[in-house]
Amino acid sequence: MNFDSLFLTRRQSFSAIAATAAIPFAGLQAAPAKAMRGALMILSTPYTSSGEVDYEDLAKEVEFLDRCGVQGLVWPQNSSEQRYLSVAERKRGFEVLAEANRGRDMVLVLGVQADDTAGMLEYARVAESLSPDGMIAIPPTSANSLQEIHDYYAALCEVTARPVFVQTSGGPDVELTIDFLVRLATDLPQCGYIKEEYGNVHERMLALQEHQPDPIKSVFGATLGRGWLYEMRIGTDGVMTGGAMYGDVYAKLWELNQQGRQEELRDCYSKLLLIQNLDNLIPGVRLHVLQKRGVFKTTKSRRGEYSFSKQQIAEIDFRLEALAQYMTV
Repeated sequence: MNFDSLFLTRRQSFSAIAATAAIPFAGLQAAPAKAMRGALMILSTPYTSSGEVDYEDLAKEVEFLDRCGVQGLVWPQNSSEQRYLSVAERKRGFEVLAEANRGRDMVLVLGVQADDTAGMLEYARVAESLSPDGMIAIPPTSANSLQEIHDYYAALCEVTARPVFVQTSGGPDVELTIDFLVRLATDLPQCGYIKEEYGNVHERMLALQEHQPDPIKSVFGATLGRGWLYEMRIGTDGVMTGGAMYGDVYAKLWELNQQGRQEELRDCYSKLLLIQNLDNLIPGVRLHVLQKRGVFKTTKSRRGEYSFSKQQIAEIDFRLEALAQYMTV
């Protein structure tokens, strides 16, 4: 099928992609997709005081981000501590998020990656049964070649006709070259969505743009949005990152960019970087902010225990104060 009539420019909404993409597997049908552009927040995973996944707070995070005005939700990825979650916890989280996002305008992208194809398919079948707007899969750590990675995504595309984000890092020590990504999206149109975070990211983004809108549909940045100002200005399609605690700020950045309000965009971005720079100085600051904003009950993490001195809390508050004008929730 020729996509040219559907994707007239790279700036247009991709709202019909999943319904009209050339799907190589008969029988798969997908509902018309929401636009895959803007601020897609990777949700943090909340825990109870006893260390269990707090599904109540996970649903509350959805409601919070809806009020923030972000364009989408993603879970679970590395920012969600996905490698610390059990299979049962991830499947239950899928169900909670699908229910919590029902009737909202945000896209829901479920992370179905696993170390091998069999594990990925177990997640993908559950995800597909919940009718998300898309899926994302980190390449399998067990792969030793690009062909094995291609086969992994081909297996996923036998399960879903929905948009599939291909993450270019976090898997095996195999570079997903630009040529490979273009070939993958050509062979499997669902895989035309790229979360780019490998090597010289911005050089790769510009190279991928040469293949938009067909077969590459969307190119997203990551890394907490620390390169997002430049990425918006060179025309990428959005950011997908673990920034739920600042969801309203990310939503504002996208709005300012869309409206061409460049000076305000620069100011908002610089103030977001001010608080983000604390991540390496005060471990757990992002969870503290989620608790401070009333989204999470605890700052529990399976990566380690976090506590905050009076001086650290004072520094967090000092930097948040600068960002307050852009925090609408």
